[in-house]
Amino acid sequence: MSGPRLVLVGPMGVGKSTVGRLLAERLDTGFRDTDDDIVAAEGRAISEIFVDEGEEHFRALEKAAVATALAEHEGVLALGGGAILDADTRALLVRHRVVYLSMDVDEAVRRTGLNVARPLLAVNPRKQWRELMEARRHLYEEVATAVVTTDGRTPDEVTRAALDALELKKA
Repeated sequence: MSGPRLVLVGPMGVGKSTVGRLLAERLDTGFRDTDDDIVAAEGRAISEIFVDEGEEHFRALEKAAVATALAEHEGVLALGGGAILDADTRALLVRHRVVYLSMDVDEAVRRTGLNVARPLLAVNPRKQWRELMEARRHLYEEVATAVVTTDGRTPDEVTRAALDALELKKA
């Protein structure tokens, strides 16, 4: 199987980047985040892209960034929270080991404080987060090889759980 050693999916604020870096370190491989790829390519923050160009434009950029990263990157790959909305992206993920990092709304509030610049959570963040998860949870589960809950766990504990879930050993 070519492409990433494993792919992390899950909602915004769940810790995909933090856990992804720890996994990459433990597996002695590289880490890549498609949100970072988009920011680097566009030269502006994702929130600015949403405001200036709209969600549809951002999703097109995201789809292209994910397809490129899946083809090029061989380490640990973290996808943006909404990347799984695209059917073509979900089809590409079928060939990969995918870990869905999950959390409940209380954990999301605790982690993000709901004051971080999240374009999809601008008004009534708690309600919008719940609605996003209702719309996305089944898509995360559809692409997941393994589901790892992050509620009440440290990044190290989540990393160990992800490795255990995929039966990956330290390189």
